[in-house]
Amino acid sequence: MYRFFILSCMALTAALSACSTTKQAPDTSIKTSSVIAPEGRKLGYAGDDAAAPRMTGWHHLAGRTLEVSSLADLKLQNKEVILSFDDGPIPGRTDKVLAILDQFGVKGAFMMVGEMAEMHPALARKVAEDGNTIGSHTYDHANLSLLDFDAAMAEVIKGELAVTKATGTDVSFFRFPYLAESHRLRAAIAMRDMVVMDVDIDSKDYFTFTPASVTQRTMDLLHKRGRGIILMHDIHKRTATMLPTLLSELEAEGYKVVTLRFKKTQAPSNLVASADFVTTR
Repeated sequence: MYRFFILSCMALTAALSACSTTKQAPDTSIKTSSVIAPEGRKLGYAGDDAAAPRMTGWHHLAGRTLEVSSLADLKLQNKEVILSFDDGPIPGRTDKVLAILDQFGVKGAFMMVGEMAEMHPALARKVAEDGNTIGSHTYDHANLSLLDFDAAMAEVIKGELAVTKATGTDVSFFRFPYLAESHRLRAAIAMRDMVVMDVDIDSKDYFTFTPASVTQRTMDLLHKRGRGIILMHDIHKRTATMLPTLLSELEAEGYKVVTLRFKKTQAPSNLVASADFVTTR
């Protein structure tokens, strides 16, 4: 009887232990996600659901703040990069990216899908309140090249309004899903006082590569260009896994992360004077 009691206690303890370490099932609500377990370099923590590694010491990765009112203003100097993240926000991933950026003292440009911002408004607002650049990425990540012009613009505007409402801030940047664009759409978006964000360096973190290979690919492309806008996605666990290593390598090689800000254009003073003259006649 005593032996049976001991065995029962051991079984109960094992069952409780198993429950406490069971990982959550991967999200299936995001069409563009492709989740894999972290592999590659050791980043000071274990498991893809573990807390982000805590960086110690002072970092010198933060660069200048660049104010732009059009794509023509977006000119980076040698060894300057912009960190951009598409498709979020999503709890458990975007917040990890935010924590890592904060630890390195840098900001990113988050191109949010309107539908995702609607689903997670508190997280979307936190991205903005942390001082990151806010952009939109349509409402539901539609391929605009497959839509007629009016439908495509409706998708753009719906996404912009959703992100604006969720973040509580103006949305002044935009990126085409799948980078599928047209000259007419670019011009129409520019008329809405939005800057289209292009991509210079595609990390391809959306493929089932290991975090280490994503980092290596990104650095290899950066070495060839010397500067540029880096495309990542805050909906993937591997992105948060590789990000500390990527930022550490950028810092070690003397790169600077540029913070992007939108600068509203003002009407020329002669036009304002002419308007005043007309209204007083």
